Amino acid sequence: MLYRKLGGTDIEISAVGLGTWAIGGWMWGGSDEKQATQAVQVTLDQGINLIDTAPVYGFGRSEEIVGRAIAGRREKVVLATKCGLIWDREEGQFFFHADRFGAASGPSEMKIYRCLRPASIRAELEASLRRLETDYVDLYQTHWQDPTTPIAQTMEVLVKLKEEGKIRAIGVSNATLDHLKAYGPIDADQERYSLLERAIQSGGSLDYCRRQKISVLAYSPLDNGLLTGKIRPDREYGRGDLRKTNPRFRPAAVQQTNAMLEGIRSIAERRGVSIAQVVIAWTISQPGITTALCGAHNPQQAAENAAAAQVSLTPEEIRTIGETVRAV
Repeated sequence: MLYRKLGGTDIEISAVGLGTWAIGGWMWGGSDEKQATQAVQVTLDQGINLIDTAPVYGFGRSEEIVGRAIAGRREKVVLATKCGLIWDREEGQFFFHADRFGAASGPSEMKIYRCLRPASIRAELEASLRRLETDYVDLYQTHWQDPTTPIAQTMEVLVKLKEEGKIRAIGVSNATLDHLKAYGPIDADQERYSLLERAIQSGGSLDYCRRQKISVLAYSPLDNGLLTGKIRPDREYGRGDLRKTNPRFRPAAVQQTNAMLEGIRSIAERRGVSIAQVVIAWTISQPGITTALCGAHNPQQAAENAAAAQVSLTPEEIRTIGETVRAV
């Protein structure tokens, strides 16, 4: 496994990490806890040490599964979770309506708020520690930014939590370049990034992070499974599955993406790997990208993702992949 430094810390993280949004089931049409647990354990067996989760992933379920899955192996894990999305109270900025399956189009049983007020962050961290069955988190990240709370107040409490030993590193997610500059010294920025989504390159955030030695964790590098090449145009999605209403998963769009992926199949076949592994390898080869956070519903997917770290692409292959598969 390939390891890289996490920001300005002495923590080393794997170039491929496990993202556990899908493990929580919420917005993904559910999940199988036994398969999810095995996926976490196989991930660690394969040398991946970075596991990223969040309270809102299944309203605590993802954290609970991760906590149970890493029992007895905590010292081998760089455990990352988040704060800033709450559902148990109306505080901060309203984000969207939701139910136990996923986002709702109108008023529903729950309201999700963005909240990064100091007291809320402390309460969230304590709840996360209980669910994860640990007394510290290696990387604590603001999940979405809260315009109702001054960043200075949010950063102040994060620094205090670090001084108290409850977190080891500070990160943000879904942040703009202005947010990054306002936060000041942080260790990580987690953003959506894939062959189909390269906004952080054009927007300047990636270059800023490189200059400031901020690690960039790319989430959805396989674009919710679309870039595996295994999604068929006629696939049907269950209730709450976020792909059901995503324009990129409409039949014509899937067909178009699959056609582009055919353009890199020869690279995968020449190396004896899958298209998904080529896509992951491309992602972690991009300047400034520290880690690709890949989801896995089962141990087979976890093992396949981990092996992608061993795929070393040539400069010509990297260029070809980047030019062949692009957002349309």
